[in-house]
Amino acid sequence: MNRRSALYSLGATLAFGGFLGYGLLRNRMAETAMPHERVLTTGPGGCVLTNANVWSADGAWVIFDTRSDAAGDRFDGTQIRAVHLETSQVRTLYQSENGAHCGVVTCHPTLPKVVCILGPENPSAEWSYGPSRRQGIVIDFAGGARNLDARDLVAPFTPGALRGGSHVHTWHPRGDWVAFTYEDEVLNRFAEPRDFRDTNQRNIGVSFPNQPVRVPKSHSRNHDGDYFSVLVTRTTSRPRIDSDDISKAFEDAWIGRDGYLRADGSRQRRAIAFQGLVQTPAGSVAEVFVADLPDELQQPGKGPLEGTELRRPYPPHGVSQRRLTTTTHHKYPGIQGTRHWLRSSPDGSKIGFLKKDPKGIAQFWIVNPAGGDPQVVTDSPEPMASAFTWHPDGRRVACIVDGSVSWIDTVDGTVTRLTAKTEPPPRPEGCVVSPDGSKIAFVRTIAGSNQICLVEVPSG
Repeated sequence: MNRRSALYSLGATLAFGGFLGYGLLRNRMAETAMPHERVLTTGPGGCVLTNANVWSADGAWVIFDTRSDAAGDRFDGTQIRAVHLETSQVRTLYQSENGAHCGVVTCHPTLPKVVCILGPENPSAEWSYGPSRRQGIVIDFAGGARNLDARDLVAPFTPGALRGGSHVHTWHPRGDWVAFTYEDEVLNRFAEPRDFRDTNQRNIGVSFPNQPVRVPKSHSRNHDGDYFSVLVTRTTSRPRIDSDDISKAFEDAWIGRDGYLRADGSRQRRAIAFQGLVQTPAGSVAEVFVADLPDELQQPGKGPLEGTELRRPYPPHGVSQRRLTTTTHHKYPGIQGTRHWLRSSPDGSKIGFLKKDPKGIAQFWIVNPAGGDPQVVTDSPEPMASAFTWHPDGRRVACIVDGSVSWIDTVDGTVTRLTAKTEPPPRPEGCVVSPDGSKIAFVRTIAGSNQICLVEVPSG
C-alpha cells in the first residue's frame, strides 16, 4: 500500500469510528463538523511529543524525539527530529553520540532552537542514565549543540552549577530563562532522612543566561554550561502531616507571558506553578503550588545556592513558595488523572489542572495564581485523558477526551470533538496547540508505530 492509500485508509477508519462514537455522545459534547486530520510522519521508529512547546517559533515545524516505546518511558532515543507541516519533510536536528541518548525536546518561543535532555556519553555501570545523571543541551536549527547547565559533583561546589540531573526544560515565554525539574546526585547516597542532612528529592530549577559557568574537572562527569542554574523550590525529607511541607516538586509551568496580577493589582513578573506533594493522614496528595521569582536569582537566600555535601542547593533570596490549593477535604483529594503538567493561560490569570469530581471522573479545573478556591470547569461523563495546552485566546484548551482530540471551553465548560473517536485513542503525552492557534499536534499509534498527526482548528 502506498502512502496516499495508507492515509486514505486511515481517514476512512477514523471517519467510521467517529460516526459511531459521535452518535453516542452527541448529547454530551458540542456538535461540530470534523476538521481534516493529517498524518505527518510515516514508517517505523519512535515519534514522541513533549507535553508542550513542540512547535517551531514560525509554526512551520513540529519537533519530536525518537524514543522507541509508545509512551516514551524507555529513554533510548538518539535523534531530535523535525517534520515540516507543508511538505512532511523530516529533518534530523541532533544525533547523540558515544552511547548517549536524548529526548523530551521543547522549542524556543521566538528563535530557531530547541532544548532537550541528554543522557551520559560513554555510560558505564557506575554512571548510567538516571534522574540525577542527565543534563540539558541547547540545539540550533542550523546545527550545533551546547550545554545548558553545568555540573559539579565534588565539594566545594560551584555556584550556578548543578550537582545532578535536569529534565523537561521549557523556556519562559520571553525566551530567556529556562525552567526544569531536578534530582541531586550528591544526595543520592543517602537513603534515609536525618535532621542534619537532606535526601535526594525532585525539585524545580531555573537556568538563565548570565554568563558561562566553568567548573573544576575534579570529577570525570563534571562539565561546564552556558547558563547559570539555581533551584527555586524547597522540599523537606520529613514533611509534617497536614502542613504545606512538600516532599516533591514536579510537573511545572511558567505562569503567563508576563506573569500574573496579584490581588493588590501589582504584577508578579515571573512565577512558576508546580505540583507539590503534601502529606495527609491517608498518604501523599499533589496540590498546586506557586514559586514567585525575583528579577535577580544570583543572591543567596537561607543557604548557599550550590548547596553542601549534606544539603541540597537553596533557592535564591526573594523566592517565595506558597500553596495555592487545599483539596484534602474533597472526596477525591489532590491533582489526579492521567499524568499531566500544570499549564497557565497566556495572560496568567488561570492555572489549569486535572482533578476528579465527586463521581471519580477526572475533570478540567482552574485556579487563579493570586489566590482563591479552585473551580471545576467541565462536567464530562468521560475523563480528561491527556496532557493539555492552552489556545492563544486564553479561553480554550486542547485535550484528549473520549478517544478524540477535543476543545475545552474554560468559560462554559463545553467539550467539543475535533477528531473522530478512535480505539486506540491518541496518545496522552501531548496535545499541543500551535503558536498561532490554528492547529494541534498529537500522536497516534498506527500499525505499531507512533506517528505525528495534525488537526486544523476551526475558527471562532
